[in-house]
Amino acid sequence: GFKQMIVAARQKPPQFQSILVWKLSRFARNREDSIIYKSLLRKHGVQVVSINEQFEDTPSGRLLEGIIEVIDEFYSANLSQDVTRGMRESASRGFFSGGPPPYGYNRVKVTDGAVQRVKLEIDPMTAPIVRRIFAESVAGKGMVEIARDLNRDGLKTRKQKKWAKTSVSNTLKNEAYVGTLVWGKVSTNPSSGTRLPVIRTEGAYPELVNRETFNKVQA
Repeated sequence: GFKQMIVAARQKPPQFQSILVWKLSRFARNREDSIIYKSLLRKHGVQVVSINEQFEDTPSGRLLEGIIEVIDEFYSANLSQDVTRGMRESASRGFFSGGPPPYGYNRVKVTDGAVQRVKLEIDPMTAPIVRRIFAESVAGKGMVEIARDLNRDGLKTRKQKKWAKTSVSNTLKNEAYVGTLVWGKVSTNPSSGTRLPVIRTEGAYPELVNRETFNKVQA
């Protein structure tokens, strides 16, 4: 949507004269992007106007605007670091960090001091299906065959769709079923952009299959 807006602004004549934002921090992720796009827009006669921050289109006004954007970028980067640190700490203690739970589990809220956090508990309705998938894989059935049999029996995925090779494969590779929480496979340090080590917490969840069965399936 943002790119479409920039394309429209570059048309001759421009489709509009102003872009309204609630605050300048909502226009771009960082100061560098803000400078590039605002400069491009000015060349085409389009102004970025902040509803909550009024600036004159003068050298002193642009200076003040730049100072506010630098402060906003610092605040955003600092907040991102704090959020990442908090989520990593939560994952290292075995708490579920968000999103839909793996098939076979339900989310349950637990009290952790003064806050509510999330753990996983076994879903009695779908857990037997997970165990069946692993058992059939160990017995030598292929993923396509397992998916076909599940669909034949009228069983659905978490999204209430038919099983496919991919959904069976994702189930068989998920370490959550042996109780292991794996978090941060693509987690990066917000300040440096470097990759952070993956967090692995054993015993975070009640296991649905034992490690021996899981390893046989991976082999």
